[in-house]
Amino acid sequence: MGSSIDNFMKEEGIFEEAQAQAIKEVVAWQLAQAMKKRKISKARMAALLKTSRTQVDRLLDQKNDITLSSRQRAAAMVGRRVVIELV
Repeated sequence: MGSSIDNFMKEEGIFEEAQAQAIKEVVAWQLAQAMKKRKISKARMAALLKTSRTQVDRLLDQKNDITLSSRQRAAAMVGRRVVIELV
């Protein structure tokens, strides 16, 4: 009793994996929200990024391992930026 979910996941050896997945989900969601706010369709985003609509779908799918530089470029297209810090 009294143990946190973080401690449980660390004991199970899945903390880092769960944390990485949570970050992917948040970034994908924030990108989708920024696109919606700026009324940028997936097709328009693909044109801005000079890529395919399929690649934009991958950017918005948190299950895909997309490079940081791809996420940074996409964020810039919607007036946002990706910030990473070690804590």
